[in-house]
Amino acid sequence: MRTPICDELGIEFPIFAFTHCRDVVVAVSKAGGFGVLGAVGFTPEQLEIECAWIDENIGDHNYGVDIVIPNKYEGMDANLSGDELAEMLRNMVPKEHLDFGRKILADHGVPVEESSGDALQLLGWTEATATPQVDVALRHPKMTLIANALGTPPPDMMDHIHAAGRKVAALCGSPSQAKKHADAGVDIIIAQGGEGGGHCGEVGSIVLWPQAVKAVHPVPVLAAGGIGSGQQIAAALALGCQGAWTGSQWLMVEEAENTAVQQAAYIEAGSRDTVRSRSFTGKPCRMLKNDWTEAWETAGNPEPLGMPLQYMVSGMAVAATHKYPDQTIDVAFNPVGQVVGQFEKVEKTAGVIERWVNEYLEATGNLEAFNEAANA
Repeated sequence: MRTPICDELGIEFPIFAFTHCRDVVVAVSKAGGFGVLGAVGFTPEQLEIECAWIDENIGDHNYGVDIVIPNKYEGMDANLSGDELAEMLRNMVPKEHLDFGRKILADHGVPVEESSGDALQLLGWTEATATPQVDVALRHPKMTLIANALGTPPPDMMDHIHAAGRKVAALCGSPSQAKKHADAGVDIIIAQGGEGGGHCGEVGSIVLWPQAVKAVHPVPVLAAGGIGSGQQIAAALALGCQGAWTGSQWLMVEEAENTAVQQAAYIEAGSRDTVRSRSFTGKPCRMLKNDWTEAWETAGNPEPLGMPLQYMVSGMAVAATHKYPDQTIDVAFNPVGQVVGQFEKVEKTAGVIERWVNEYLEATGNLEAFNEAANA
C-alpha cells in the first residue's frame, strides 16, 4: 500500500486520519499513517498546547492541522478583526434561536451554563479566526500540512503556508470544486463523498472520486467518505486516488477521548442512523441523528441559521457534550459517516492501521486471483 504521496510526505502508508484528539494524531503517525489535528474548537493558545504536546510525543514523524474557512459565511465581507467580527455576529443571532437551543437541552435535563460563553464563540469558523490558528501551526516544524475543510483557502494564506515550506490540502464535494482548488495552487485535493462524516456534499464517493481525479490530474487526490476498511482503501486507489482521508474510525480507538457510553452509541448505530443536518454548523454536515437534529427539522420550530451563526447557538450543546458526555447522547454533536454501521468494537490505533493494510492486501490479492483464473 504505497503511492507517490507517501514519498512526498515521508509516510509508510497513504492513510490520513482526521481527529480532534492529539493522542490519536500521534498514534496514527507512529503507526505509519499521517495524523491530522482538527483545529476547530481550539483557541490559538489551546492549539499551541496541543501542537507542543504532539511535537514532544510523535518522535521523528510528521502531522497536519485541519482548519475551517468556508468560501461563504455570514460577515465574510465585513473586513473586521476576529473580535470585531465575533461581536457583530453575536448581535445577529436571534434570541428566539438561543432560547430554542436552551429549551432542547433543558427538556433533556442537560444543564446550560450561561457564563461559559461557548455558545457565542467562533473558535475558527472564519478567516479572521482561523488565521491565528494557521500561524500557531506553522511554528511547529513537524506540522507539514494545513488542510481546509470548507472551500479554497484564501490566496494570502496559501502563500504564507507555502512560504513556510508546508503543503496545502482542501476538501471538495464536486469536480468543479476540485478544479477550483487545483487552479488556486492547492497541493492535495481531498474528494469527500456524501457518505462521509462532517461537512459533505450529496454525490456518492464511488462517483465523485474518479471525477475529481480526472478534473485535477496530475494533482494528487485523497479519497474521503465511506472509508473504514482496507477493502475500501483498495477501491479508492483503484479509482485513481493516492490515499485515504479518514475520520469516523478514529472515534472508535482506545486513544480517543470518547467515553465508553459514546462509543457504545456508535456501535449500536447503523448506516441509516446518520443524517445531513445544518442544525449544528449552519452547513450540511453528516452526523448521528438525534433529538437535537430532529428538533431543528420540525415544522414550526426555528430553522438553522447560516454559518457561523448556527454554531453560535449550538455551541451550548457542544460545550455540554464535553462536560456531560454520557448524559447528552440524545442532543450531542456526533459527526460520523455512514461507515458507523461497520463499527463493532473499540481497537488500538496501531491495530486499525495493521488491519487495514492486511485487508487491503487481501482485496488486491483477490483481484489478482480473478485475473489468474480468467487467464488460466
